[in-house]
Amino acid sequence: MHVTLVQVHVKHDHIEAFIAASRANHEASVQEPGNRRFDVLQDPADAGHFILYEAYASVEAAAAHKQTAHYAQWRDTVAEMMAQPRQGLPMTGLFPRG
Repeated sequence: MHVTLVQVHVKHDHIEAFIAASRANHEASVQEPGNRRFDVLQDPADAGHFILYEAYASVEAAAAHKQTAHYAQWRDTVAEMMAQPRQGLPMTGLFPRG
């Protein structure tokens, strides 16, 4: 299983709009055939700090996600909301087995 932890820091005046855009991306992403999990997490100590936990069956399925219309819509919508560039940390999921 291919997992990416995406760390996002959002400008505080854009938090609600970021959450709305991320909800739409989440709802479409979990429908992708290779998706195993797509969580949007918010830091309780810093409302502008988010982690996206994206788990796909394979590297290819994760790459296919980046080609979807809903991902492009999310990327373009949230670009100006970010306080700094997002950072993705690729991981290999061991358990549960993908």
